[in-house]
Amino acid sequence: MEPDSVGAGLSAWLAAMPGGVEGPVEAARQRIGRLSRQFELVLREVAKEYGFSAGDWQALSALHRSGAAVLTPKELADLLSVTSGTVTVRINRLEQAGLIERVATASDGRSRPIRLTRKGRARWAAATKKRTERERALFADALGEKGLADLNALLALVLSRFESELGPASPHDALRPD
Repeated sequence: MEPDSVGAGLSAWLAAMPGGVEGPVEAARQRIGRLSRQFELVLREVAKEYGFSAGDWQALSALHRSGAAVLTPKELADLLSVTSGTVTVRINRLEQAGLIERVATASDGRSRPIRLTRKGRARWAAATKKRTERERALFADALGEKGLADLNALLALVLSRFESELGPASPHDALRPD
């Protein structure tokens, strides 16, 4: 197997860094960060294939997790950690695509609840299935079943240690605005 983008240049990069940077720690940090960006790339590619943005997908996912319940735009913005302006743009785009609907009348649009439509739920499910199939194939090609289980065990240990020191990590990906 060819060296990854971290391994290929790590020695030279570390030689140029000031003292105190530990190679194995920096390599792990670099790999985890780059993998995170690769997962985001897969999500963005699949989202585009299904006619929405990664940010839209994040909103659809939050609505899906709410079950049959509805969310106000403010609740959705809080869940996604985005501004009211950003959530308004997403809501308008998703409503125009027929993926969500407003369910009550209110004088203030920021408090008017929204929910997934059948079309929205089906499109979210199909895109999520495609994304997970693609990620599964990438993992299987690189690791196999045992390797994936071992990786998950190691990552659980590392995440647990980081969270015990720094507090719980956000359960949601922090995507850049669309």
